[in-house]
Amino acid sequence: MSESNSNCLIFAGPTLMGGTAVGALKREQIIVLPPVKRGDVEKLISVRPPGTMAIVDGLFQQCLSVGHAEIRSALEAGWEIWGLSSMGAIRAYEMRNMGLRGYGRVYQCFSQYADFRDDEVALVHEPHPPYRPLTEPLVHLRLWLKELRRIGLINRQEEKGLLDTLITIWFGDRTLVRARSSVLDLIPNEVEKVDETLARFHRFRVKCHDLNDFLQEKPWRSSRQEQ
Repeated sequence: MSESNSNCLIFAGPTLMGGTAVGALKREQIIVLPPVKRGDVEKLISVRPPGTMAIVDGLFQQCLSVGHAEIRSALEAGWEIWGLSSMGAIRAYEMRNMGLRGYGRVYQCFSQYADFRDDEVALVHEPHPPYRPLTEPLVHLRLWLKELRRIGLINRQEEKGLLDTLITIWFGDRTLVRARSSVLDLIPNEVEKVDETLARFHRFRVKCHDLNDFLQEKPWRSSRQEQ
């Protein structure tokens, strides 16, 4: 593989906004492409020799989402493809037996939680760079509720009830304000403690942490050494 094509190309948008990945991108000279949509992978492999790509964020409502067939074609053409955090984690789980490599805790959630669905990673974001998130994905809220139970603010049954309520809400309406309101309806006397957890909500943004870890670990480099 040539040096010019040795680094990873990443389809990413809103997930970059919630972490410290930008510095690593510049340092490693990683090429960042907008959130992936149908046809983008097909176009990419038609103009570049095989290398490594990572699918992180993807579009799906305003256009067709990235297709299984184009990913399979890229794999067959010799591309190493990783999926993580968001749309990438979905496709990695769906194509885990076809050569698409999954990475991170969001990817693992599909096996860990029986009720984990594709829309847990979905959010609404600005349509143009830097694609600032406008809502909070359910996977982050799930981890927050788990923390509320861990510190004794809610019990397991209450956690499940709150999660079930959030699951029924359209992903475009899932915000921290709405989630906070639902929790405080249940425990109105715990405003201060709930807000303390929200002040450090970045801990639960696992989509962003997965991308940060991916860029720091650079697993595509070790996989090349094994080949």
